[in-house]
Amino acid sequence: MLAGVAGADEAPLRRIAFGSCNAQQLPQPIWQAVIDSDPDLWIWTGDIVYPKADSLELVRAAYAIQKKRPEYLRLRAQCPIIGVWDDHDYGLDNGGAENPFKRESQVALLDFLDEPADSPRRKQEGVYTKYSYGPVGQRVLIILLDTRYHRDAPGEDGDILGAAQWKWLEQTLHDDDAQLTVIVSSIQVIPTEQRFEKWGNFPESRARLLRLIEQSGRDCVLVSGDRHLAEMSDVETSPFPAGYPLIEITSSGLTHSWKDFPGESNRLREGPVYTDLNFGMIEIDWNQRPVFVTLEVRDVDGRPCLRGVLTLKDRGNRLEPNHSR
Repeated sequence: MLAGVAGADEAPLRRIAFGSCNAQQLPQPIWQAVIDSDPDLWIWTGDIVYPKADSLELVRAAYAIQKKRPEYLRLRAQCPIIGVWDDHDYGLDNGGAENPFKRESQVALLDFLDEPADSPRRKQEGVYTKYSYGPVGQRVLIILLDTRYHRDAPGEDGDILGAAQWKWLEQTLHDDDAQLTVIVSSIQVIPTEQRFEKWGNFPESRARLLRLIEQSGRDCVLVSGDRHLAEMSDVETSPFPAGYPLIEITSSGLTHSWKDFPGESNRLREGPVYTDLNFGMIEIDWNQRPVFVTLEVRDVDGRPCLRGVLTLKDRGNRLEPNHSR
């Protein structure tokens, strides 16, 4: 096996919380709002910690500090926690395959996440994996992509995932029959105009990912972090149409955000940008017909500041924008 798979739970997932950009040394007031939202699952989408320098020892030390935070301990006691890294917890700022201690960084992340000793994630190169939750007819597939371990330098032909991860992803998207698929990428997939790290810096990889999602025909949501701001983007009008609105919800950061954000163009953005502390929430109402999926960015008090609603029907997402601030 190329990636770990969690056993399907009998109870369906109804609330999935997620977030990124969490500095272990800073105040962490947002955890109470996360806990009060009563999630069934928490997903780290990258930058779990911020070491003071690119150093494996400092990465491990930062994880140790975060794991002892009282607020985070309460979340750990409340719900399962899964996750993936971005550059800071990877141990190399804006880094990719060139990281000299990436194997050791992988061990450090998996230790932080309490990954079992016999997990396939401990035997493969890279931390990508999938989790399947819920009974037949109410199943959620969560795909965690590794955008660091195999990543080339940015460029037209640059690759993000590496051959083994691409093969695994294609097989996963075609072999699974989940009603909702959540694909987690530490960096943004849909926006192409911002000047920072993004799939748009790797045009062929971005096009390939969107084609795979389109060809799978599945109901899918993209989740990302990294930006120190929150926004929602819609690929329906991009040059790589998925055949239905494919929504990306970006939530960042948990402890520090881009409060002096000067504004930037994103022609694929739906609604405003939110620049204070925030976390993301996906709520699934399995009792509705069609099934309703609410995507929210919530503030430090747990109040929705961005919102979109999807309906799952006929293997296609429909976005009904309902953004608030």
